[in-house]
Amino acid sequence: MIGAILFPPMSVAPVVSLVLIAGVLLGIRWMGSPTTARRGNLVSALCMAGFIAMALVEHGLLRQPWIWAALAVGTAAGLGLGLRVRMIQMPEMVALLNGLGGGASAIVAWMEVTGAVGLESGPWSCLAGGLGVGIGGATLSGSLVAAGRLARWLPQRPWRARALGGFNLVLLAGLGAVLIGACSVSGPPRLAWTAALAILAVLLGVFVVLRVGGADMPVTISLLNSLSGVAAAFTGFAIMHPVLVAVGGIVGAAGLVLTLIMCRAMNRRLGDILTGRTTAAGLAAPAPAPAAGAGPAPVPDPTLPAAAAASAPAPDTSPAAPPAPPRALGLEDAVRGLREARRVVLVPGYGMALAQAQADVKGLYEALVKAGKEVCFAIHPVAGRMPGHMHVLLAEVDIPYELFLEMEAANPRFAEADVAVIVGANDVVNPAANTAVGTPIYGMPVLAAGAARLVVVCNLNADPGYAGVRNPLYDSPEKVALLFGDARETVSALTRALTAAPA
Repeated sequence: MIGAILFPPMSVAPVVSLVLIAGVLLGIRWMGSPTTARRGNLVSALCMAGFIAMALVEHGLLRQPWIWAALAVGTAAGLGLGLRVRMIQMPEMVALLNGLGGGASAIVAWMEVTGAVGLESGPWSCLAGGLGVGIGGATLSGSLVAAGRLARWLPQRPWRARALGGFNLVLLAGLGAVLIGACSVSGPPRLAWTAALAILAVLLGVFVVLRVGGADMPVTISLLNSLSGVAAAFTGFAIMHPVLVAVGGIVGAAGLVLTLIMCRAMNRRLGDILTGRTTAAGLAAPAPAPAAGAGPAPVPDPTLPAAAAASAPAPDTSPAAPPAPPRALGLEDAVRGLREARRVVLVPGYGMALAQAQADVKGLYEALVKAGKEVCFAIHPVAGRMPGHMHVLLAEVDIPYELFLEMEAANPRFAEADVAVIVGANDVVNPAANTAVGTPIYGMPVLAAGAARLVVVCNLNADPGYAGVRNPLYDSPEKVALLFGDARETVSALTRALTAAPA
């Protein structure tokens, strides 16, 4: 009786399914803004819970004790991870969840293809299920590798074995051949073919992600998110479940759009990222320096007659004394610049996440606003280790979302800014992206922080970022104040000095 009241008869299940699908879409829309993201996340989660409840009622599984045990274990694990995970660990958490989604789809598709819960599927259902096994298995293994890299359990450098590209192509071709073989047989042989399909898919996911460099990991996570949805959609085709097809398609399409947006923001091709062709190191060769003691050829003064020019004394070509190097700017210069500034742009990066300095950045922001400064935040699309990483960290400390500017809106602000404060950002503000041909970041649109009158850098050190390209901003002591050290300490010191009474 209670089940009949709580859950409608299956005759109206399609209507309820459409309502829940609409709820998922609405939740995704609300997730587009931090002001409504919590509401959107809650609505989408409730809709997914509704789908699970409908499936259990439809198949009469509510009286099965193992179902309740599985729900309890999964709920406890999810709550435990969600409550314990730190914001700095959120990228690997997202990668892990992508992998679990792909793995779940692969298991369901496996059971359908091999007939583990009934009759074996027909040819078309086998084809869709085989794609679910293949894509889901590759998503699972690739996501685990990505999570391991993000957690620094695995090396950050891409695996550049020469034969790896050809090996991956052989794996991909093998996947297609094995899929055809699995759908061409039945009984125990199909089980063997499907097992081979799953093994090849897992290997392909591992070796593809191993070729991706750490700087391109945000794009990889977005793609894996899309693939988890695609795997679910193919599994839905295999088991004839329209809700799984619809929700999987939504996730797959949204993830693919985000992947393409990020590739465009990085001036990357997705194929180059997946094949490791964006990680070639080395700067462009600098122009040859003139020979020692050689100066420019003397140019005759056109206002003098030829004879006078010929008899004019030769110009002094003795080497001039080198000019004194400019004084390096430090904390006092940064504070002075901020006190005199009217417009300030703050640029957060992955170093801020590593140092967990978002609260300190908020303290600096509040001090600047209290002093009457106009402040905004410039956020690069791939700043951090996952899409929206900086937005999440800054929203966590209640910085107003309307102050977050994407790259297209932020770059014109730098030319008008008196001070740009960089906190743990390197590659995304590296002007070498415009000049260093042959490097991983060449051609990538970057934040034009160097256009501000004064640049304050709160980075750990002057080492290159993930791309391995030195940042020329460090070589401009006349306008760049370098405050090297842990971002929490340097930003806090800057805030304390700014709020202290002037001497």
